[in-house]
Amino acid sequence: MQKLRKGDEVIVIAGRDKGKRGTIAARVDDAHVMVDGINVVKKHARPNPMKGITGGIVEKTMPIDQSNVMLFNPATGKGDRVGFKVLEDGTKVRVYRSNGEQVKA
Repeated sequence: MQKLRKGDEVIVIAGRDKGKRGTIAARVDDAHVMVDGINVVKKHARPNPMKGITGGIVEKTMPIDQSNVMLFNPATGKGDRVGFKVLEDGTKVRVYRSNGEQVKA
């Protein structure tokens, strides 16, 4: 079970976008995530008429290492660490470390 999942609201704790919040759009691999509006770069794209790409300078979201983001806790308004807890019925759930509340997924 991953501590950060698609759809989670996170806050950036390191890098040039430090302090910004966004939602995880996708997991690239075990260590990288794509966050909406975070780590946006300008790329020079060549035109490709076969694919319908016009070319020019386009803005593209790049992956960010998951160690540079924290799950956002709405109760405290800050980033929070994530732990796991097994409920009575045997299901494993994610919880915030600061207050022990279950993560809304």
